[in-house]
Amino acid sequence: MNWQSRTFDTIEMHTGGEPVRIIPGLQGDIHGTDILAKRRDMRERLDGVRKLLMFEPRGHYDMYGAVLVRPSLPGADLAVLFIHNEGYSTMCGHAVIALARYAVDQGLVARTAPLTRVGIECPCGLVTAWLAEDGSVRFDSVPAFAFALDHPVHVPGIGKLNVDIGYGGAFYAVTSAARLGVSLDGRLREVVDAASALSEAVRRSISVRHPEAEDLGFLYGSILTDGKERAGDGPSRNVCVFADAEVDRSPTGSGVTTRMALRHARGLVAVGEACQFESLTGARFTASVNGAAKLPGHDAVSVRVSGRAHYSGKASWTLEADDDIGRGFLLR
Repeated sequence: MNWQSRTFDTIEMHTGGEPVRIIPGLQGDIHGTDILAKRRDMRERLDGVRKLLMFEPRGHYDMYGAVLVRPSLPGADLAVLFIHNEGYSTMCGHAVIALARYAVDQGLVARTAPLTRVGIECPCGLVTAWLAEDGSVRFDSVPAFAFALDHPVHVPGIGKLNVDIGYGGAFYAVTSAARLGVSLDGRLREVVDAASALSEAVRRSISVRHPEAEDLGFLYGSILTDGKERAGDGPSRNVCVFADAEVDRSPTGSGVTTRMALRHARGLVAVGEACQFESLTGARFTASVNGAAKLPGHDAVSVRVSGRAHYSGKASWTLEADDDIGRGFLLR
């Protein structure tokens, strides 16, 4: 495939301020017997497309994309690869919320009342979403679990502390911002630096693993919270710093899933109890634990997450043959 000469038409959306650039034109160009094989194929052969559409001058450091590929799982209406500044993630809740609206609006799934089911095959597995008539979306996660509670770690410049590590479609380290000496109301650069330092320290201290696929076994990032962990404390603010110090503007769907799995493992939330999570933009997701989920070697749960996505436009992207800079770069 000569992607350099292609025109890429995209649908631009956002969920709570977090961008979702939907890229529908590559289904016939990305190959593999399953979604993880397709993820490897794009990374090995078509990574230039990721850089073209995520990096400047067409994107920016915190851009996020969803590449549609052909589904391979029963019950999947569409399949997606998630792309960002560093590479390819395994799950993205904010993109799932946007994609459910997109799939129905584009006629990929017939609309039904009062809810429309949309099966979305993600690298972590099949995620089932429902679009309501008012445009809101909820989805049920893949099995989520606590990987390590109170894991001791030494963060350079900060010292020793204990953090929780969980999985909600991707692995995250979770702790309060205060434990790292920063505030969610303070300078964002300080929050990003602290979260990035935590991620690196956790990666040095422990190897995360998923029982069903080696490709899922990596720490995606860190989530810093306001310290509220009980539903009765009201909405809990958090910021997720993932990939190469990328900042999620939404509450983070896979991160909220992870936080609910950790809360349930600690006995802080009951099945069916609703919790709210807020991002730095003020956007909120609501989440609850559905119940137990089957996953070898883990006490896993299924988590339901609800939120809203909005359209922001359409675009067509091209690359001129002599435009080496236009292939993509990042300044920050």
